[in-house]
Amino acid sequence: MPELPDIALYLEALAPRVLTQPLERLRVANPFLVRTLEPAVSVAEGRTVVALRRLGKRIVFALDGDLFLVLHLMIAGRLRWRDRGAAIPGRVGLAAFDFPAGSAILTEAGSKRQASLHIVAGTSNLASLDPGGLEVLDSTRPAFAERLTRENHTLKRALTDPHIFSGIGNAYSDEILHAARLSPMKLTSSLSDEEIARLHAAVIETLERWIERLRDEAAGDFPDKVTAFREGMAVHGRYRQPCPTCGAPVQRIVYARNEANYCATCQTGGRLLSDRALSRLLKDDWPKTVEDMERRLRRTL
Repeated sequence: MPELPDIALYLEALAPRVLTQPLERLRVANPFLVRTLEPAVSVAEGRTVVALRRLGKRIVFALDGDLFLVLHLMIAGRLRWRDRGAAIPGRVGLAAFDFPAGSAILTEAGSKRQASLHIVAGTSNLASLDPGGLEVLDSTRPAFAERLTRENHTLKRALTDPHIFSGIGNAYSDEILHAARLSPMKLTSSLSDEEIARLHAAVIETLERWIERLRDEAAGDFPDKVTAFREGMAVHGRYRQPCPTCGAPVQRIVYARNEANYCATCQTGGRLLSDRALSRLLKDDWPKTVEDMERRLRRTL
């Protein structure tokens, strides 16, 4: 799922192409995309884009007349910039936003259609779509600490909950926790002041670094390669590859539809976190440390 750094890059790329320009036409290829009945899609056509903003992981086109297009890419939705009036791809295409300079084509890979577009009138209706998470890049340490510890969750859950923090998902939460040297399963109620300060610094440094890195990679072009698995990530998507800090193999735990990637040496004092499915199967045979895991793997080779 595109997260805060990816959405920031989309907004930067869209700005010179659509700001102060009229939305000439909004072509919808899949009616399930539009999740609101009123106003109608046609009401947006001909209106000028007066601002672009991020609302959590959503992209907001603010049009004149206090009208807003709120686009949520979900897991597999992506934007492509193409020539004005370009055809919407048949299998993966959902919609096209036509402007004088070109068309933003919305695609979604896979069979599930989860991406959504809300067309809302008025700032109060726009605010109703905001999950309310704290904007971490602008946060003070006390505000961050208050939001983090308001309820007791694992750090992985807290960082990825849009009602707690805005724009952070599965990929960058892994990177943040590795940078902060904290276990994804550590409870927020157990954090020391020093750990909270370390986590706050890691959030800002990690997100800012990746925004700058993605900006450099795009080099002024429209970002066409938005992915959750990027070269240069420390742990996310790097299961069993060496940790760039200590060289130990990256570990993971899988739960529901998500997973957490981490370095046991850097983040959990060498202890392997329990994967619910495997640990239930292996019970007492579940390895407790990286060394135990490596010995077991060597015996199977």
